[in-house]
Amino acid sequence: MKQCFGYVRVSTQKQGEGVSLEAQRDAILAFASRQNLSVTRWFEEKETAAKSGRPVFNQMLKLLQRGAASGLIMHKIDRSARNLRDWAIISELPDAGIDVHIATESLDFRSRGGRLTADIQAVIAADYIRNLREETIKGLTGRLKQGLYPFKAPIGYVDNGGGKPKTIDSLRGPLVRQAFELYASGQHSLRSLLVELERRGLRSERGRPITKCCLENLLANPFYCGLIRIRRTGAVYQGAHEPLIPVSLYEEVQCVRSGKCGKKVTRHNHLYRGLFRCASCDAAMTPELQKGHVYYRCQTRGCPTTTVREDRLETAIQSVLGRIRLRDQDIDWLETEIESWLASRSDASRVLTITGQINQLQDKIDRLTDALIDRLIDRDTFARRKETLELELVRLREAKSEAERCTPKPGHVRRFLELVKNLAQTYISADRAEKREIVETTTSNRRVQGKSIIIEPSKWLAEAETAIAGLCGAPRRTTSRTGIGSGDNCAQERDKYRRKQCINIYNNSMMSIDKLLYFINDNGVICRIYHS
Repeated sequence: MKQCFGYVRVSTQKQGEGVSLEAQRDAILAFASRQNLSVTRWFEEKETAAKSGRPVFNQMLKLLQRGAASGLIMHKIDRSARNLRDWAIISELPDAGIDVHIATESLDFRSRGGRLTADIQAVIAADYIRNLREETIKGLTGRLKQGLYPFKAPIGYVDNGGGKPKTIDSLRGPLVRQAFELYASGQHSLRSLLVELERRGLRSERGRPITKCCLENLLANPFYCGLIRIRRTGAVYQGAHEPLIPVSLYEEVQCVRSGKCGKKVTRHNHLYRGLFRCASCDAAMTPELQKGHVYYRCQTRGCPTTTVREDRLETAIQSVLGRIRLRDQDIDWLETEIESWLASRSDASRVLTITGQINQLQDKIDRLTDALIDRLIDRDTFARRKETLELELVRLREAKSEAERCTPKPGHVRRFLELVKNLAQTYISADRAEKREIVETTTSNRRVQGKSIIIEPSKWLAEAETAIAGLCGAPRRTTSRTGIGSGDNCAQERDKYRRKQCINIYNNSMMSIDKLLYFINDNGVICRIYHS
């Protein structure tokens, strides 16, 4: 009885779980019984035959060429190969004395007619798979242009069936958002973030902790801010799914990943690492732990700036944050005036402006596509520039939605004013990570010159400080200092001025912070609220 190998194949793992492989085995065994052949070894593969270089298939061919068996039995020609390269190898086996049998066909590979028939069927199978590939790509591209992601949902989203956008996973979605926020803070490396996410309970679909590679892909995926990017081609599409994070947070994470925000973790992870620079040579002040105290040192030789202790830096920061003073009656009046102004103002002009910017951006994308068609730019440059424009488009749409809503949340203004009033106390009660973000958000131009510490309030805080000083610093007068006009007219002018000042506080202090704001919730705990 002649010894033969049996080869069975399915295209996917899912097909392998069904009856397809068993049906192929049964047909091969029935054929072997009729032809008085013996199947000594089975080779089973779960991979498409359109792909050359299949590992099990190559292993089987090597064993046949070494004489481990005298024949090969397959279910159908399209089960063996749908690419002409692998079929050429199979068709040469009879020349080496190895019989090839097809269980469902009466083909004699020893005869010219039999081999010609087999070659024709192989060519038809290769043409079929090419056409199938083109139609599949056409269908996938159509879905992508509709904003639908036709593949498995990434971590943090759930599948809802074909033709429906992905929705946010109620359990893992918030954890993925926290992963972006933690990494954007600059306080975590990938490894430390993995440990923290495992502690918080983020798992893969199979219930296992995510890997470092999975976390890298997650942080680099623009799907979470509303874009669909196909990694193999670099094509970018606007998604129809709900974004999990705002574009500003995604871009901040990419900045940290590219190394533009400095080292993400050090041995001791000192509080003000990377926040202060030398005023003389502009070098970063490097923290060192010496005898129980942290010193920030300029490493430039010959520089007059030497060291400054961390507690002195903290005192200077608290002094800057404590400049703004608001009384309870001032907060009550400001809240009433600002919310009244917000309720009465119309954002129609702002919506029109943003709509015009969106249309201009769409025109840029169209011109970029024309440049690709005209071969003025290569595909890689097109994909890179288009992704940048699509991110900007998402950002403008977020701004438009915010302008259309334009309804202040209950207590939104008061929480902000309470924060400004108690900014120094908020800083004192915050943990280390929150302290760093408060310093980054509220101060700028942080320098050390000799033993002196120079800290300036950020633009929005300086404007708020100026506005509040003008608003609350002068006593209320009932008569004009110049004697011109009645006391009632002066009071009206003064109220008009105060109203303008409080609106400036809201505009300059809140709207100019495009990254994040700190608020104090009902429990007195600091939490971050993004503009999304």
